[in-house]
Amino acid sequence: MSILALATDERVAEVKTTEDELSVRLMDGRTISVPLVWYPRLLNATEEQRKNWRISGGGYGIHWEDVDEDLSTEGLLRGAPAPSLRVAEIV
Repeated sequence: MSILALATDERVAEVKTTEDELSVRLMDGRTISVPLVWYPRLLNATEEQRKNWRISGGGYGIHWEDVDEDLSTEGLLRGAPAPSLRVAEIV
């Protein structure tokens, strides 16, 4: 009996946001959707700021310059919300 191993490609293909949700389509066709409340910088950003993203980290990350937010597909797949208090915001 053989087992078919499907190839996965966790690089970012597309990013979309609504007023309350972030959706990231991966190169292998999967879509990760998470609540924006997990990422306060994106939640509080304007629609224009949310649309101003770029792929980073060799395809495995997303960067929003306007709000200084970086997310990885690894973290999104793990279901990891942003820490409630970031070190940079303390200093």
